[in-house]
Amino acid sequence: MTRADPGKLPTIARRMLAWYDRHRRDLPWRRTRDPYAVWLSEIMLQQTQVATAIPYYERFLRRFPIVRALAKAPIGEVLKLWAGLGYYSRARNLHRAAKIVANDLNGEFPRTVDGLRALPGIGRYTAGAIASIAFGARAAVVDGNVTRVLARLFDLSSDVRERHTQDRIWNLATSLLPARRCGDFNQALMELGATVCTPAATAQCGECPVARWCMARRAGTVADRPVKGGRAKVKHETHVVAAIRRGERYLFVRRPQEGLWGGLWELPSAVASGRSIESALRSLTREAMAARSRAQRFCDFEHVLSHRRIRMIGYEFAAPAGAGRERGGACRWVALRDARALGLSRAMQRVVESLEEHGRQRPRPCRPKLKPP
Repeated sequence: MTRADPGKLPTIARRMLAWYDRHRRDLPWRRTRDPYAVWLSEIMLQQTQVATAIPYYERFLRRFPIVRALAKAPIGEVLKLWAGLGYYSRARNLHRAAKIVANDLNGEFPRTVDGLRALPGIGRYTAGAIASIAFGARAAVVDGNVTRVLARLFDLSSDVRERHTQDRIWNLATSLLPARRCGDFNQALMELGATVCTPAATAQCGECPVARWCMARRAGTVADRPVKGGRAKVKHETHVVAAIRRGERYLFVRRPQEGLWGGLWELPSAVASGRSIESALRSLTREAMAARSRAQRFCDFEHVLSHRRIRMIGYEFAAPAGAGRERGGACRWVALRDARALGLSRAMQRVVESLEEHGRQRPRPCRPKLKPP
């Protein structure tokens, strides 16, 4: 592994900051140093593209302008605003952390990395980002973009998923930090990885402010960096959805707080793990025990998550007497036009769209023509 030349590090930092001042994107969270807003943006940007996060960030700040407002909100309302953003444990941790800051810390965020890491949902990267951007702390950050930049800048030939390589990258990120403007420098590294030092097929080495010092460019290994080992296996699942209709309304149920899509609403569903679709339908709820021959399939599509591919198969049938009684407050009968107000996952939004289209194609009952008197 190549050693960093200490004499070059201050020059690299200056070049990065000068480039960032000229080329940084105008993103809403870059217009503030408010630790609450910075924290909110960093949580949302975990596993989420910038363009996707922006409208969620703006809606959250309109509804919860300060941390105490978020802390006082019911978790259901928080999950509803988060719906569609994915990785719902982030929203639950966001709410828990807000309560700690509001109730135990007098509304003030910790100013140190260690203090921030004590809050739910904040790891090493997020703590470094908040501490450096909001408080000017000399704290490094390493995410996917920073890993790619540093793996090329220092031509790292070992697997970046291995612990010792990650430790090396964190040390390099720390060694590059300038004496001042650490928050801007960290954002410059992330910005460079997001817009210039991108994956090999789109990398723009000619636009890079530190190309002169890039060891991978000199060695001709840009396309080979970073080195990554085998990816985690993608899990394949089949989810069977029961659209139980009573008049113009459908039964929606709330998912358990923990696990996939925790706390969101859905049409009753079950995972068909090695069993028949009919068996999965029968296992949903007592009211979903209608014979499959009486149900109409209305959707069959694949929904892709980061490490999971889910086949969603939906069946519609009329509700038998007493449907939904045993669920109490965990279920609601809702017209499809009002369903999105509940807070649905993106996959369930697609299911509802398919059900709406199915309803438009359903034959309407014929009404007898009235004879004129």
